[in-house]
Amino acid sequence: MRALRALLILLVVLGGLFVGADRLAVNLAEDEAAARIKSSKGLAEQPSVEIRGFPFLTQVAGKELESVDATLDGLTVQVAGRDVDITEVDVALEDVRLENNLSSAVASRASGSARISYQDLTEAGAEGATLSFAGADRAAKNQVKLDVNAAIAQLTLYSTLRVESGNTIALHAEDLPDLPVAEGLVRGQIDRKLEVTGLPEGLELQKVDVGDTGVVLHLSGSDVALIG
Repeated sequence: MRALRALLILLVVLGGLFVGADRLAVNLAEDEAAARIKSSKGLAEQPSVEIRGFPFLTQVAGKELESVDATLDGLTVQVAGRDVDITEVDVALEDVRLENNLSSAVASRASGSARISYQDLTEAGAEGATLSFAGADRAAKNQVKLDVNAAIAQLTLYSTLRVESGNTIALHAEDLPDLPVAEGLVRGQIDRKLEVTGLPEGLELQKVDVGDTGVVLHLSGSDVALIG
């Protein structure tokens, strides 16, 4: 009986040591992954990385992690060819393969979101117009306010945002007022198609939502690499 009790105590102690070692290893791996993401993406601040699943050491031995969550700010992409910082970037990666002697990680599936401010979106491609939040009712229709400095008049319009193929955000003005010029000329100034490039490899733009502080990009993809 004493021998069994001693064995149980030993197993509990060893289990505790294993759990402690596993948690230490995952914390070190998260810090290393965050540092590599910061370096490879040129970020000003270190992102937050959380590796999920237990035990971690077993996952490393099999060279595949169950899932990884990453949160970062200030990721630079290009919108209509202009550098823009997207913020509040949250990415969830699943079935992450560890490759090249654990120096790179590629997710079989990934999804996430990011935000572009109205100011950045205006500067990126709304020439002669200023984009801003149009209120909750308009946001529910995925519309933004568009103040236009047109040659013939100052106009306040509302544009619907949608995603087109090729990671492109399309702005289409609704309910144009009666004007003494062809509608096509006005639309030529205010309707825009803004291509988003420079997203992490494998992630594609799926849809956009209008928020009070900016436009939220919803992303997903396969074989996504944040590291390496």
